[in-house]
Amino acid sequence: MGKITHTIRLLWAHMLPSSRNVIISIAVGLFIGLCVMPFAYMFGLSLIDSDGNLSLSNYSHLIWEPRQHGLLISSTLLGAGTAILATAIGAPLGLLLARADLPAKGLLRFAFIIPLVIPTYVLALAWVYIGGPAGIISQVIGRDLFSGWTYSLSGAIAVLGVAYFPLSMLATEAAIRRVDGRLEEAALLVTGMRRMLWRITFPLVAPIVAATTLIIFVLAISEFGVPSLLRVPVFTTEVFTAFASLYDFGAATSLATPLLILVIIAAILSRLAISDRDLTTHRSLHEGLPLKLGRLRIPAIVSVGLLLVLSVLLPLTVLGFEAGSIERVMVAARSSSVAIMNSIVLASVGALLVVALAVLLGYFRGRAQSRLAVIADLIFIVIFAVPSTVVGIGLIGLWNRSGILGQIYTSPAIIVISYLTRFVPVAALILAPSVRQVPVTSEEAASLAGANWPRTLRHIVLPQMRVGIAAALVVAFIFAFGELGATVLVAPPGESTLPVRVYTLIANAPSAEVAALALMQACIVLVPLALFSIFVRHKRRSL
Repeated sequence: MGKITHTIRLLWAHMLPSSRNVIISIAVGLFIGLCVMPFAYMFGLSLIDSDGNLSLSNYSHLIWEPRQHGLLISSTLLGAGTAILATAIGAPLGLLLARADLPAKGLLRFAFIIPLVIPTYVLALAWVYIGGPAGIISQVIGRDLFSGWTYSLSGAIAVLGVAYFPLSMLATEAAIRRVDGRLEEAALLVTGMRRMLWRITFPLVAPIVAATTLIIFVLAISEFGVPSLLRVPVFTTEVFTAFASLYDFGAATSLATPLLILVIIAAILSRLAISDRDLTTHRSLHEGLPLKLGRLRIPAIVSVGLLLVLSVLLPLTVLGFEAGSIERVMVAARSSSVAIMNSIVLASVGALLVVALAVLLGYFRGRAQSRLAVIADLIFIVIFAVPSTVVGIGLIGLWNRSGILGQIYTSPAIIVISYLTRFVPVAALILAPSVRQVPVTSEEAASLAGANWPRTLRHIVLPQMRVGIAAALVVAFIFAFGELGATVLVAPPGESTLPVRVYTLIANAPSAEVAALALMQACIVLVPLALFSIFVRHKRRSL
């Protein structure tokens, strides 16, 4: 009888789904409900006319109206121009940081990451304070010469290029550090350094650089704050206008369709350019050859210093100059203390929840088979690239109802939900490589020892993902703290965040107050970046 009972228990345990599959299924369900449903709901509404019938009327104007053609051209030019400028700056800089004999490269790397973590609309404000009608240049020369270029597509490309070149820098440096030095040493036996770089090193890192360029393109065409502040008509600003002025869900969603087509194309090309092998390759045990600059060392140092001044010191200095004094900054902080505390608390809570869900999704992606992994990557990239204004409109449509949903919608929880909707995909993409670096055999050994999957995850997988989890937390907090497009639409009355506060004050408050708050926001996001840098340095020393 005992053997029969034991056999039945084994069969029952075999028939039941494992705890891992149950937990991952719940995580996938939450991802669909939080991240996919808002856009799916909006897309469904865009196919229904005012009489409740299926119709393509919301999409017909995209084909026939000349204005929509102009928006498509300007959006494409914004993305392409930003991607080209960011790569032209970031890729050579990544090469110098990886191989060249430059001084203080660790400090330079940290400094050049600053434009990436500062909210893009803050950089745009600094740009306006420099070249706007009442900007520093106009005050110095006594007349307005540059506002036409400041408020233009070229100006938006310049701002976003400065904001995103660190992505290309980091990707290029990481790719070059993974090149096996033995290949370069072998090439130098038959050719010179320059030819070796062109024939060996650059082709090996080209897929990573190309994939990063496409990602920058996606980020640029989905940007709302910079085009809005610089008055550049693109699809993201048109979506906001269509909803804010006409409350037209269908028209707002249809306007985002061309962007999503571009995003899907860029995501597919990016995924083709870089394989799982590229993504999971560890740093080479054989370091690449150092790049001796020789007579070019001084010009390289001067160029890097000039870039540091233009991309980091100048924007922060301009904001400080416009703010005027510490006293004004403190006055602005007191007047906006509620918004500041709201942003810190909501961004912290949002970052924790984002990473908690992204850990499970990243595990699913990291352990998925190749075809499923490709699909997961595309879904994550496309969902992350959905314009923030479309996300906000979708959340309004889903949550602005009676009952429990309505209570959530009228509370600060809707802001946290907007953070989850927007940033879970990018956090999952960050964490997936960390999961792949955890040997499957360690999980199998724990399972043979009788440990269930939650215990294995807690004691074996997560400890080996500490750096990736810390990076995801920092990225999620920085993104959430600077989120504008969705938050400006869903924030309940009296629950404004700091970005929304700054955005609404731009047209109605003195520039000194706006600059002070923007400078404060830039300084706050540097804190988690500095803490993460200290954590990584301590981690490396302990190895």
